[in-house]
Amino acid sequence: MKIEEVKELLLNDMKSVTDLNSLNDLKVKYLGKKGLVTELNQEIKNIPNEEKKEFGQRVNEVRSSFTEFYEEKKNEFETAILNEKLKSEAIDISLPSYNIVTGAPNILEKLIEDVEEVFMSMGYDVVDGPEIEEDRFNFELLNIPKGHAARDAQDTFYIKDNEILLRSQTSPVQARTMLKGEGKTPIRMICPGKTYRRDDDDATHSHQFMQIEGLLVDKDISLCDLKGTFDVLAQNMFGSELKTRFRPSYYQFTEPSVEMDIECFECRGKGCTLCKSTGWITIGGAGLVHPNVLRNCGYDPNVWSGFAFGFGAERIAMLKYGIKDIRTFYNLDLREVENFDRKDGEV
Repeated sequence: MKIEEVKELLLNDMKSVTDLNSLNDLKVKYLGKKGLVTELNQEIKNIPNEEKKEFGQRVNEVRSSFTEFYEEKKNEFETAILNEKLKSEAIDISLPSYNIVTGAPNILEKLIEDVEEVFMSMGYDVVDGPEIEEDRFNFELLNIPKGHAARDAQDTFYIKDNEILLRSQTSPVQARTMLKGEGKTPIRMICPGKTYRRDDDDATHSHQFMQIEGLLVDKDISLCDLKGTFDVLAQNMFGSELKTRFRPSYYQFTEPSVEMDIECFECRGKGCTLCKSTGWITIGGAGLVHPNVLRNCGYDPNVWSGFAFGFGAERIAMLKYGIKDIRTFYNLDLREVENFDRKDGEV
C-alpha cells in the first residue's frame, strides 16, 4: 500500500475513534508489528537509494501525525474517565454526619497518670514488675515469714508449689528495685500495677485491683518526710486546703506503721455519710521501711532508712469521682461512665 493511501485511510479511521479501546485498536492497526506504517518502514529496503530519504521522511510524517493524534485523544479519554469516576464517588459534604461516639480515657488510667505526674515532679521514677511473682519477692524479702496469715491459700492465688503466685501487692517491685541498688544508691520510685487476692467480688472488693505503692530510701529519712510527701499527693488529688493526718497502725514490712487519712472533702471534717461521721477518710497505709526489709534487700539499716506507702487506685477514684461500686471499672458498660467528661476524665 502506498503512503498516500495509508495517509488517507488513517484520516478516515481517526474520525471513527470514540473511546480509549477504539483508539488502542487504531494504534495496533498502524503502529503494531504488522501495522500499516510499520509495513511502509519495511518497504524502504526496496526503494531506490536516491528516493529512500524522501520516502522515509514521508513515512515519519504519517507516524508523527498519528502519534500526536493518539496522545491527544488518549489524554482526552483518560481525563473523561477520571472525571466520571470522581463524580460517581463524590461525597456530599452538605449531608448531616453520622453521630460518632468518641473514646474516653479510662478513669483508672487517668487517675494513675495524675498520681505519676505528682511523684515525677518530686523526682520519683515509675517502675514496673512482673504480675506472676516468686514467693521470695512477694513475702520473704518483705519480712512476711512462712506461716503468716497473708500467705494463706484462701488469700493468695498460688500457681505452683506455694512458690509461684499472682502478686498480692506491688511491693515485690520495691524489693526488686532495692536489690538492683545493691545497697549503694538512694531510691525514689512508685510502682502502679495490677494485684490479685482471693476476694469475693462485691461493691467494695475485687479479686483484681490496681495498687499504687511508693518507696524512698536514703539517709536520715523520717516520718516527717513521709508526711510531707503524703500532703503533696493529697492536696494535688483532692484540693490544696485539705488537711491530712497519720494514725498508728501495723504492717509487717514497716516500723513504725501508719494509716494515711485525709479530711473529708464532702463535709470538711464536720461528719457525713461519706466519712461515716468521723470527718476523715482513710486513703492507704504507710510507714518507715522495716530494718529487716532493708537488710534483706542489701541495705544496711544502720546507714540507710526510708519510707513506703501504698493505696488502691480504685479507692481513690471512687472517692474522687463519687463511684459507688468497684465493679464499675471493669464491666465495660459505657453507660456507667457517661457522666464523666470524655476529654479529661473529670466529673
